[in-house]
Amino acid sequence: MFHKEGYKIISVALVLFLGINVASYVAIQNEEWQIAIFTITLAFLILILQFFRNPKRNTIINDTTIVAPVDGKVVVIEEVFEKEHFKDNRLQVSIFMSPINVHVTRHPINGDVIFSKYHPGKYLVAWHPKASEENERTTVVVKNNSIEVLYRQIAGALAKRIVNYATEGETVIQGSDSGFIKFGSRVDVFLPLGTPINVTLDQKVKGGESVIATL
Repeated sequence: MFHKEGYKIISVALVLFLGINVASYVAIQNEEWQIAIFTITLAFLILILQFFRNPKRNTIINDTTIVAPVDGKVVVIEEVFEKEHFKDNRLQVSIFMSPINVHVTRHPINGDVIFSKYHPGKYLVAWHPKASEENERTTVVVKNNSIEVLYRQIAGALAKRIVNYATEGETVIQGSDSGFIKFGSRVDVFLPLGTPINVTLDQKVKGGESVIATL
C-alpha cells in the first residue's frame, strides 16, 4: 500500500524506468550495459516505492496513552520552553526519520485539533539545535479531556515538502493519518511536565503503534 502523496512521483518513476530500459534495449547492443542500466534504474524505483509505502498500523486506541506520530529513532527527551502555543515549559520528545523510514505522520491522541499552523523556513539538518525554530515546519495541537499535545513536523536538509492534513476544529482519531514529510526529517512532541515517558534515547519507534508516554 502506498501513500497518496507518492502517486504522482511513483507514476513518473515507473514511466522513466520503462522508458529508459526500452531505449537501452533498442539503442545499446552491449548486454552488460543493458544489465547495468536495468539494475540502476530498478534500484531507484525500489527506493521510491519503499519511501512512499504506507503500511497499515494497528493502533490500540486509548485515551491514557500517547503514540509515536512517526517511525524513527528517539533523539531528544528533555524539558524545554515551548514558545509558540503553550508558552511554558514542556517535555519534548523528538523522533528522527531517516530516508528509509515510513514518512506518514499520525495523530498521537484522540481529540479536537485546536491549532494548526504552517511556517516557511530554512532547511538545516534535522538534528540541528535551531531546526525546530528556523526550519520549514508545521505545528498541530490536539486536545481531549485528558491532555493537550503539540506535535511539530520539521523539514530537514533533504525534506523539501511538508504535508499537513490537520485543520482546526476537526475531531481526529489516534493513529490516523495527519500528514507526510518527503525525504527524511523529524517530529517533535510536546507533553506536560511530569508525563511518564515510555521510551529512551536511541530507541526505534513505530508511528501509530509505539506508546511514547502514558498519563
